[in-house]
Amino acid sequence: MNLKTTLKVCFIVAIELIFCFTPLGTIPIGPIAATLSMVPVVISSLTFGKKVGMFMGGVFALCSFIYWTFIMPAFPTAFLFTPFSEAAMYKGNVGSLIICFLPRILAGLTPIIVADSFSMTSNNDNSIKGDVLGSIVGSMTNTVLVLLLIFIFFGREYSTIVGKNILTILGMTVITNGIPEAIICAIACPIVVRILKSV
Repeated sequence: MNLKTTLKVCFIVAIELIFCFTPLGTIPIGPIAATLSMVPVVISSLTFGKKVGMFMGGVFALCSFIYWTFIMPAFPTAFLFTPFSEAAMYKGNVGSLIICFLPRILAGLTPIIVADSFSMTSNNDNSIKGDVLGSIVGSMTNTVLVLLLIFIFFGREYSTIVGKNILTILGMTVITNGIPEAIICAIACPIVVRILKSV
């Protein structure tokens, strides 16, 4: 990367840190946490490509791990994202690390793949539409994979904490968190990508 690109990436990392460690980005809602932290990840993927996107996804994942391990370790569902949770009811394990890291890293990969694929299959210049679609897919990659892995590794425990059927919980989370976050990404990310590419 040249100096200009490096500075842009550092700026996005700084935004990611703000989103991850202040109420601007991580907002506990009941047993889950709505997050805007996918926005910098998607922007990085669409602006700089797969490697930077996955790197930023890794930054998000590391921030999430730090948050749930050191800042909110006693939160009832912290064990979903860290094996070092202090919650009394359940403890995390290696599955916690997979939930924390894998979806975020892959969410930095899918936006640019979708955007490029959309542009290549279109006869017109639909890069904006491709970026919108890539933003939605990137955000939903994180949401769907996190929920799927929670179901695989901690479905019973999560259901017990919330007091509802696990499938009901997952469906409600997609509706109340996943879809709004995807809409925010679809609106904000393509605009910021255009700005970054023009600077």
